Amino acid sequence: MAQVLIIEDDARIRPLLMRSLGERGHAVSSASTGMQGLAMAVDHRPDLVILDLGLPDVDGTRVLSMLRAVSDVPVIIASARDDDPSLVGCLDAGADDYVVKPFTTDQLEARIRAVMRRSGGTRVERRPLVVGGLEIDGASRRVTLDGTPIELTPREFDLLRHLAERAGEVVTKRELLTDVWQQAWGGSDKTVDVHLSWLRRKLGETAAEPRYLHTVRGVGVRLSAPEG
Repeated sequence: MAQVLIIEDDARIRPLLMRSLGERGHAVSSASTGMQGLAMAVDHRPDLVILDLGLPDVDGTRVLSMLRAVSDVPVIIASARDDDPSLVGCLDAGADDYVVKPFTTDQLEARIRAVMRRSGGTRVERRPLVVGGLEIDGASRRVTLDGTPIELTPREFDLLRHLAERAGEVVTKRELLTDVWQQAWGGSDKTVDVHLSWLRRKLGETAAEPRYLHTVRGVGVRLSAPEG
């Protein structure tokens, strides 16, 4: 299966795509803006990018152009219309395929398989995410802290990996509910708080004396390596 990055600003579509692709065995991450997605594509080197054209900060065609300047990662464009002139421009600029909204998971999965076949398939080896003494291996879903294995629940692992993918950034609880729990509406911040508390305990820290998980009051949480 592939490591897929979804660049999509629609808070209804993004969690649905993450959940449906995750259920098919893909490792999925997401970004809600073009610049965030571009940074994640460069830093984390996914196997494939699904790129929406209608992004709030930078037009999708511009994101593709900037991405192609630094990476040959396969890109599938998500377009509202198959006669959109910008779609032709994206294909000319190096996009590998496209899907037209609304599309089914089966349709998207077929495009992913086709693009991955043409590009030579997924990478066999993926480097673990490393933040200080934390090492998070997405392939084996194993976490070690200073060389010692840590037992996490599936949700705790997904939460930690998501924060590690954005290490050094403040991630809001609403983003975590959307991207980790796939709850665009109706989710409770308390759900995030409880899982963060469990994670802190397993990392040997507390909210009052954090080492890796730092709460930014009124904003969100940041995962970063201990100082010193």
